[in-house]
Amino acid sequence: MTKVVIIEDNNDIRENVVEILSLSGYTVFEADNGKKGAEIVIENQPDIILCDIMMPGMDGYGVFELLHSNEETKAIPFIFITAKSERIDIRKGMEMGADDYLTKPFDDVELINAIESRLKKKQIQQDFYSKSFEKIKELILKQDGLGLLKEALDERKVKSVKKRHVIYDEGESVKGIWLLLSGKVKTIKMTEEGRELLTGIFEPDDFLAINALFAEGVYLDSAVAIEDSQLILFPIAQFEEFISQYPDVGEKFIRILSNQVREKEDHLMQLAYNSVRKRVAEGLLKFYRQQGNNDKSVTVSRNNLAAMTGTAQETVSRTLTDFCDEGLIKKEGSTIIILNEQKLERLKN
Repeated sequence: MTKVVIIEDNNDIRENVVEILSLSGYTVFEADNGKKGAEIVIENQPDIILCDIMMPGMDGYGVFELLHSNEETKAIPFIFITAKSERIDIRKGMEMGADDYLTKPFDDVELINAIESRLKKKQIQQDFYSKSFEKIKELILKQDGLGLLKEALDERKVKSVKKRHVIYDEGESVKGIWLLLSGKVKTIKMTEEGRELLTGIFEPDDFLAINALFAEGVYLDSAVAIEDSQLILFPIAQFEEFISQYPDVGEKFIRILSNQVREKEDHLMQLAYNSVRKRVAEGLLKFYRQQGNNDKSVTVSRNNLAAMTGTAQETVSRTLTDFCDEGLIKKEGSTIIILNEQKLERLKN
């Protein structure tokens, strides 16, 4: 449920906002002064903040500056509330970096529209940064560096790779960054015992080997096609030139790389602390949701599931048998049918 913090010293206005938002399905936290409001924001990490400007003690500007200097709260959308006569305050607030403002008096429609428009913009930004190339197509033509990058990629020759074929090996000299056009690819590292550890699964429009830019000229893992795939190789020298010449290109790829690093950190935490049952449930659900089959089926090899969960194939097979006995799944050859997604989800969590 969406969380909102309202910071307003006028009791009538604050209580009215709380009532409107609560009836609209929001979870609302309230404060009658700036200091208390900032503490509530830091503690509850809301999705959006509404804050009056003129308040005794810490005013709205002070609240904004305090939260904007905090790494955990600086990205939360911030809407100032001000009176009609305070035009200069509105301008100052927007120059400081506030996302929007509401002018008193306002009605419930204005309030809800202001909140929903900021949340929608925030979601668009998150979607923009969470996916790679295709998700930035609509904006790509508006930015010179990204537009030129797209043209350069369009001119590259498409490489076709058969299922199970290696695209590049761990430790191999970096040739460039890969863009997956179709198919599916996994990246893996080999343990000292010769067992695969899956480090990533990539789908169309994902970039592979971005981390190789910071790896002293070698790939940090191996990439293998899970199914017949098509890719474009963008030479490393040309890619580095784009990043150095066009800040917009560098910024977007830093975002993509950051997301990939975060996903790998989460995966390592799961391998370190979760039980085998939890890891296998997590892996099954991840493959199932990536494939998006309407019949609740998921096609995954024991080898790939073992690589993702960091365990032996025999252990994966025993765990899947347990899941069958518990009525969570059904096995039909190499295909697994999800019978109880909710229980698997609870087991994963």
